[in-house]
Amino acid sequence: MTPTPTPAAAPVPGGQTCPSCAAAMPAGTLFCENCGAALGAPAPVDPSARPVSLQGAAPDGPSPIDELAPISAVTRPVPASPAAVAVPERVPCRSCGGVVGVEGYCEQCGTKAPTERDHFREQPAAWVAGVCDRGIRHTRNEDAMALSASATAGERAVLVVLDGVSSSLDSDVASLAGARAARDHLRSPLPQGMGTPDGRLAAVTKVFADTVGVANAAVIAATAPDSPNPASATFVVAVLEHGLVSYANVGDSRAYWLPDGGPGVQLSEDDSVAQQMIAAGIPRAQAETSPQAHAITKWLGRDARDLAPRVGQLQLPGPGWLLVCSDGLWNYASEPEALQAQIRISGATDPASLALALTDFANAQGGIDNITVTLARVDGPAAGQHVETADPAVVPAPQEETHG
Repeated sequence: MTPTPTPAAAPVPGGQTCPSCAAAMPAGTLFCENCGAALGAPAPVDPSARPVSLQGAAPDGPSPIDELAPISAVTRPVPASPAAVAVPERVPCRSCGGVVGVEGYCEQCGTKAPTERDHFREQPAAWVAGVCDRGIRHTRNEDAMALSASATAGERAVLVVLDGVSSSLDSDVASLAGARAARDHLRSPLPQGMGTPDGRLAAVTKVFADTVGVANAAVIAATAPDSPNPASATFVVAVLEHGLVSYANVGDSRAYWLPDGGPGVQLSEDDSVAQQMIAAGIPRAQAETSPQAHAITKWLGRDARDLAPRVGQLQLPGPGWLLVCSDGLWNYASEPEALQAQIRISGATDPASLALALTDFANAQGGIDNITVTLARVDGPAAGQHVETADPAVVPAPQEETHG
């Protein structure tokens, strides 16, 4: 409930007037006792200015996660009066659904609510959503995601996931900066090339290479210049446009296509020691559980030596789920069939519910890493699209150097 402002008092001789609510205050008062505004020379305010919202939030209202500590500084104009301040709806307790108090604890069961950087969600459209979660074992969330989508289902969506390397400094800040920079760089539709599949793939590869460069620059900018262990992160992106998925990755975060009927497919190919072992003939289960399973051979960051992404395209033949995730999820369900089984078990039919269900599944299995799950729901082939697939284009082989 928003409190009703106290009527302005009569002017105080030699005093001052609050620039926000016009209440009279004694001289030397630093803050208005009526509305709490700082006294002094106020910055000019544009009454028509709208608050800056996080991605996916309604332009005229608060983000549902603004009640928690913000991920990054968001500039908001000072309102003309206390009555103009909107009270956001509180995020319910994840344990019991109760109300989380202002101190950050559930008023019903006492559980401490995670901060926004520990656990945040995005849903730019009804058919696209994601969850980014700290997991159980880690003390901070170094994963990040950034999403955009058209209001029309299947028209266009961008799903970006970065997984900050936990052994490096500032990776939590850098991964978020890199994810948002990549998403913003992909605001425009992907090029068509010369009108042929090969021509389009070549043009898209150039765009993705530039996107990786933009994300890498953002990661570096978020790292202290004198850091002895600079921030680094893996990168994966999928762009869906009218039934055609274009994807790229650097590192071992992944993109999957999981159709409602028929076998799923892992679209991306890891830059990791485990992938090298698989290529050498070692069974997947053995390679992905080896001591060096998560040692990556390519990454973003100041010490990156090869930023060329692996790029591919796939024309989707029917309904299903486009999944882009970090290894915090696929640690427990690497094969597409295992992910499809979890989708069936969840019973979820919308991306927001399914993203949360898959996050909860990973945490229930141990939550040994940060978890990011982003999804786009595809209900069928776009009108006028031919059903065909394109094999991914593979850029130069990953380096032998590891970065665990």
